[in-house]
Amino acid sequence: MRLTVVGCSGSFAGPDSPASCYLVTAEHEGRTWRLVLDLGNGALGALQRHTALADLDAVVLSHLHPDHCIDVTGLYVTRTYDPTGQQSQPLPVYGPAGTAERLVAAYEGMDEGGMDGVLDFRRLSTSVPTHIGPFVVRPFLVEHPVEAYGFRIEADGTVLAYSGDTDTCDPLVPLFAGADLALVDSAFVEGRDEARGIHLTGRRAAQAVVDAGGVGRLMLTHIPAWNDPQVCRAQAAEVWPGEVELARPGATYEI
Repeated sequence: MRLTVVGCSGSFAGPDSPASCYLVTAEHEGRTWRLVLDLGNGALGALQRHTALADLDAVVLSHLHPDHCIDVTGLYVTRTYDPTGQQSQPLPVYGPAGTAERLVAAYEGMDEGGMDGVLDFRRLSTSVPTHIGPFVVRPFLVEHPVEAYGFRIEADGTVLAYSGDTDTCDPLVPLFAGADLALVDSAFVEGRDEARGIHLTGRRAAQAVVDAGGVGRLMLTHIPAWNDPQVCRAQAAEVWPGEVELARPGATYEI
């Protein structure tokens, strides 16, 4: 299983990175399967550097804030109006309640059919696994002001755990436990951001991973452009005993 960071800027696209988007790939049954986790603003363009959009197998949305989902509207355009021909099968798009309605509302002037002809919207349910080719995706309801999920993705005997946007909460333990790589929200800074129930700091991210136990690697992500990533890394290093990695846009990691 491989993880490509398409975009990792927190809350809005930054000067060096789109907002949240991660491409996860694995070989299965003689071909490469491609799963996209989140598709935030600016991500659709960068995603095309790493894969043809027609080759995607599914999109999984952690929640419906624009920095995690809005570029699905552009994906709809590519699958509807590409002059080479519309894709034969609707692309599965998994998300929280109201995903189809929210994205249709963001695309003004759509007819009554909405996006259903080219996108197959499917409702996430906490802890109920979804099977996509070689991937088993387990959603965990996490702590954020809206319905939001973290994802535990299993393939080829390896585990990627993606927190989505969250603060400290009990579901992070089964989400992260024993993961080969934990990709964790670190949008807030200790001593500056006092609001709770929204995001983790680097220190809280590291503590959540330590508490879960058995995690191989910690990678911080969703760091807004106004933050110094090295401050987030240093705060996490106060707790995490190994190397604290920072997600880098355009980088691919073997898991």
